[in-house]
Amino acid sequence: MHIPFTKMQGAGNDFVVLDETQGLLNLSPAHYRFLADRHFGVGADQILSVRSASQGGVDFDYVIHNADGGQVEHCGNGARCFVQFVRERGLSAKDRIRVKVAKGVLELHQLPDGQVTVDMGPPVFALAQVPFDGAGQVAQPSGGWEVWALDFMPNQPPAQVNIAQAATVSIAVLSMGNPHAVLRVDDVDAAPVATLGPQVQAHPAFVQGVNVGFMQVLSRSQIALRVYERGSGETLACGTGACAAVVAGIRLGWLDAAVQVRTRGGILSIAWAGVASGNLSESVFMTGPATTVFQGTINIPDKL
Repeated sequence: MHIPFTKMQGAGNDFVVLDETQGLLNLSPAHYRFLADRHFGVGADQILSVRSASQGGVDFDYVIHNADGGQVEHCGNGARCFVQFVRERGLSAKDRIRVKVAKGVLELHQLPDGQVTVDMGPPVFALAQVPFDGAGQVAQPSGGWEVWALDFMPNQPPAQVNIAQAATVSIAVLSMGNPHAVLRVDDVDAAPVATLGPQVQAHPAFVQGVNVGFMQVLSRSQIALRVYERGSGETLACGTGACAAVVAGIRLGWLDAAVQVRTRGGILSIAWAGVASGNLSESVFMTGPATTVFQGTINIPDKL
């Protein structure tokens, strides 16, 4: 099966984008894994499918698959690439585009300088909606919010790092349409992302897994961040992870309402007025780049 694709990246978070507005390709999880494979396929953190609108009030449907073939709810960096893609391909001439994702609707706005702002919607703090099972875990008040002392089972010892010498790791828990655990670290470059990330991700309290963010606070308006993502491992940037880290930092009293996030792939700007306004249901806004890398056609085996 020969299919056309576009390779894109947003702050180093890279994607294969598929145009399914004229009909679904009906790809299997194995096909998505093939496309994402950096040796045999195109190579990507995630596969983005652009589909015709399935309901009124939106311009497109937006479906996301991780490199492991599993479908996920949300991807902020991918959303910016989405709006760049539909405008470059002539699928829409709008500056503001509304797209349906698994858990709601996003509004995307392309700025005159080529940057894209995404209304990421409000953060979700209700633990059952993250979802996070706090039974057996300990919540500790911090700033105006709380962190969780996440206990590890005997077969899940945390790495020997300066943030977790005992069998607990302190995390902030929230959802940005997908689940996030945020850890504050002293040095993001030395953080054990490759070892502690999958351990937190696999903790039974996160019944659907979790994206794990390692955040270093540089000032009240700037952080450095690395994220270990579900189904992809560490990526060069994670848009929802940047939003989750900033929201957590604001609620915990560490950050102001507008924050520059330094990722390994580039800089994202995150703004959330929830604490300042007294309305925790305020939307989070993310602004950053979206770039087309190349286009091509690939032959995907029918059976994998």
